[in-house]
Amino acid sequence: MQKLIIKGKRYLSGKILISGSKNATLPILAACILSNNIKLQNIPLVKDIFTMIELLEFIGLKVKILKKQNTLKILNNGKKINTLAPYKLVKTMRAGVLVLGSLLTKYKKAKVSLPGGCAIGTRPVNLHLFALKKMGAKIKIKNGYIIAEAKKGLKGSTIKFPSISVGATENALLAAFNAEGKTTLKNCAIEPEIKDLISFLIKLGANIKCSGRTIIINESINKKLKANHEVMFDRIEAGTYLIASALVGKRITIDRINPRIIETEINILKKIGVKIKKNKSSITILNNKNLKKVNISTKPYPGFPTDLQAQLMVLLTQAEGTSKIKEDIFENRFMHVPELNRMGAKIETINKIAIINGPTRLTGAEVMATDLRASVSLVLAGLVAENRTIINRIYHLDRGYENLERKLKNCKAKIKRI
Repeated sequence: MQKLIIKGKRYLSGKILISGSKNATLPILAACILSNNIKLQNIPLVKDIFTMIELLEFIGLKVKILKKQNTLKILNNGKKINTLAPYKLVKTMRAGVLVLGSLLTKYKKAKVSLPGGCAIGTRPVNLHLFALKKMGAKIKIKNGYIIAEAKKGLKGSTIKFPSISVGATENALLAAFNAEGKTTLKNCAIEPEIKDLISFLIKLGANIKCSGRTIIINESINKKLKANHEVMFDRIEAGTYLIASALVGKRITIDRINPRIIETEINILKKIGVKIKKNKSSITILNNKNLKKVNISTKPYPGFPTDLQAQLMVLLTQAEGTSKIKEDIFENRFMHVPELNRMGAKIETINKIAIINGPTRLTGAEVMATDLRASVSLVLAGLVAENRTIINRIYHLDRGYENLERKLKNCKAKIKRI
């Protein structure tokens, strides 16, 4: 099993180009089931994307990967379509459940394995099924599979989600694409990745209007089954490297982004004392000293993202005073804390709150990654720690970070995979 070895306590400088968004690409790939001929650009070539491609090919789509251009060409000729999403392809990646809405609305039936992904809480699919049932689907769960049917097609409905869910909003949007009549979704997630999915669906002829947390999908008769789309930048990757730059950067520029989309993260970093220079499509972080404590809670967009919670925690180990992070999205998302404490951090957790005492001197240790974002937080800790850090189970990293070692090496980090 591969490991990362990091020699820390080095100041980094240079430029990091941000990849396309994994979390935007996955639902857009699920939406390709609704189309015939698609070209997607700015695709991050990470493990979750390859797993989703494998799933689309199993369903019957043809996918051509142009690795040098980070481009996919996807054809769906409608022949030999398999409406099954098997356990072996959905078990490692939660987004596999998104094919449910697309298959059901286009082919009127679907059998999809209950999803896997990171072990950061239960994350049930009940809200996905709640929305599909409102649209007339008959659903049962048997032997670990969601078995759904809509013999007469899905019907538009008014659906108010009891709580905000990114995945359920995406699945409902996909299901509404071919539904008869008007669908109104209330209390939706409004993450930028959902806006990117909506932009793609509009290119396929969908009639979609957004207002706050309400999305209205009107039945469209002008479906276009061919489209080109460039996926948005990965705001979580951008945030990760911004925090890395705040920890060990002399002068690092994070490029190919839209700073307006990550305004919340920028403002929190400024509050901590990070020096930030913004441009139209890049941010430069300057050498940082005298970092200050902060109290934050993770929230749905436009709040602070749960996917940056672990990374921010590493930064706060270097800030003066006692900081608090409240995790309001997922339970069980402090699994990185024992590993950070092994490196010398002083963090305690009480229910949903992590209390971080700083500044502390981190020292290299052998540690173990537990999920995607926790694994990258250990990389950040390794960069700021004295001596050598060894990170095990880095397959988690490969699910969501494209060319991580190369990007850090380009900024003079000492990092290698063995």
